[in-house]
Amino acid sequence: MAARLKEMYKSEVAPALQKKFGYKSVMQIPKLDKIIINVGCGEAKDNSKVVNAIMNDLSIITGQKPVECKAKKSVANFKIREGMTIGVKVTLRGDRMYEFLDRFFNLALPRVRDFRGINPNSFDGRGNYSMGVKEQLIFPEIEYDKIDAVRGMDICFVTTAETDEEARELLTLMGAPFER
Repeated sequence: MAARLKEMYKSEVAPALQKKFGYKSVMQIPKLDKIIINVGCGEAKDNSKVVNAIMNDLSIITGQKPVECKAKKSVANFKIREGMTIGVKVTLRGDRMYEFLDRFFNLALPRVRDFRGINPNSFDGRGNYSMGVKEQLIFPEIEYDKIDAVRGMDICFVTTAETDEEARELLTLMGAPFER
């Protein structure tokens, strides 16, 4: 799957972007750099087994071992002390990134209830796209009976594009189902 997306980028996406934006060098053509998947788990301060469940789910979805994110400061209002685990993240690059992208756009997103497309306005101004998913059940690898709670996640697509317009065109050509 990853090889198919890489080949599609080289044969179709890159030439289309070069033609539309008039790049003089091949190195100017934007490409997908990495995908970061983040799950915040505030309830981990009460129950440490929550982190293990989230790490297990993320490793099944991505095929890569997640990293725990620790609190940098103590915040009394949130009952968080410095060094406590407050989230889990995975950074995907290379073949795993393309494989995840393909599964996400073609298998997971169509399983979202009342799905009409992803928000085309969630770019950050520098060519990166971020979105949230409300439940991990949209991924076909996750079995409904084996999860302890429904959790959401944040997914960030980091590109080498300079502007949002270039990044939007790149993701559209890669298969992103934007709303019309």
